[in-house]
Amino acid sequence: MTSTLVKATVSPPSTGLAERARRSRRRARLGAVLFVFPALLLLGALVVYPVLFSVGRSFFDASGTRFVGADNYTEMLRDPATLKAVRNTVIWVVVAPALLTGLGLVLAVLVEKVRWATAFKLLLFMPMAVSFLAAGIIFRLAYDEDPSKGVLNAAVVSVHDAFKHTSAYPTARARDGHGLTANPDGSYRTSGRVSPGTSVDFGMVGIAPADIPGDARPAYPAAHRTAAAGEVTGVVYLDFTPGGGGKQGEVDRKEDGLPGTRVEAVDADGRTTASATTAADGSYRFTGLKPGTYAVELPASNFAQPYKGVSWLGPALVTPAIIGAYLWIWTGFAMVLIGAGLAALPRDALEAARMDGANEWQIFRRITVPLLAPVLTVVFVTLVINVMKVFDLVYIIAPGPVQEDATVLATQMWLVSFGGGNNQGLGSALGVLLLLLVIPAMAFNVRRFRRSQR
Repeated sequence: MTSTLVKATVSPPSTGLAERARRSRRRARLGAVLFVFPALLLLGALVVYPVLFSVGRSFFDASGTRFVGADNYTEMLRDPATLKAVRNTVIWVVVAPALLTGLGLVLAVLVEKVRWATAFKLLLFMPMAVSFLAAGIIFRLAYDEDPSKGVLNAAVVSVHDAFKHTSAYPTARARDGHGLTANPDGSYRTSGRVSPGTSVDFGMVGIAPADIPGDARPAYPAAHRTAAAGEVTGVVYLDFTPGGGGKQGEVDRKEDGLPGTRVEAVDADGRTTASATTAADGSYRFTGLKPGTYAVELPASNFAQPYKGVSWLGPALVTPAIIGAYLWIWTGFAMVLIGAGLAALPRDALEAARMDGANEWQIFRRITVPLLAPVLTVVFVTLVINVMKVFDLVYIIAPGPVQEDATVLATQMWLVSFGGGNNQGLGSALGVLLLLLVIPAMAFNVRRFRRSQR
């Protein structure tokens, strides 16, 4: 009787507490749903609905009124521009993340040994603050083929000119009808053959007076010297009298010589038997010539166009050039993430390896890299997802004529849909293809993240 009374007395409070706990949990769940609902609504409006709409739109024609089934996907796989976009996307996925991860790893290890490590990290991370639009404009200018505008070609041309002589008279040409013949290779040769003891003058035009070297002297005195026996002499001069006057084909008193011009004597067999470089007054002299006849020639090297650098944005280099711009932006990101993982490494393992006699390269290769493998994988996969969506740099840096050579899936999707193609059906199919390519990398990253949380 007493036990029954105790049970009756104790049981109701226990039931009340459980009920209050259930009501509290329901209120908490309701509060969580209400708190998350705006974000879910926004996610659905900006992500879920566009994805579902694009999938449905990919089965309709360009006008969006006629159902065409999988025709857009079939056309996509047959289109040469789309196949080129897929090829370029594969190049991006293979090259850019690997280079960025490697650079980030090397820089993260090196920065640890730099005194001003924080300033160095800040300097490398600063490009992340620049928008892709601004970065594209910066590199479009940097890659300009004109050395006076493009900083890269200015550096390349400077290095080239330091080791290889360039022509001082790229625009020069011989005056027509005065005994000189233009050869297919750009050189000039006397129309007839000359014997030792004669003089041959070369009157050139097409050179602005301002382009004549400052040490040039009047050619008139040298032109009136008599050639000795066994010699061929003459002058190479600008056949133009400042202020007008003078006679074409003759050396006038006010006409300057062209110093630094190479002149050659060619025998009957086509061999160069003598060569000379003109003096300040444009004069040259061949001595010790054997009896016979010779053709006097100005080689094409005198008129070679100056080296203008590398066509960075040409069809062959445009994709590597854009990848270079991408590396400039994202190297700091990879370095900071890998540096954070490097800071968390157990230092006792590194010190133990040093005490065992391992050098820094062995420690880096056999301890640091294996321990950083999870971080490197996350960085690599994150960058793979990012490069699959690259659009801004490709669209801005690549000039119009080579846009198709640099196109990737994101730019091709935009061009087909809005950039002149006006075929949203095919563009939606390209968007679905891009989504399918990104999903495996995203799933892999999420799985790794959950595994690390456990």
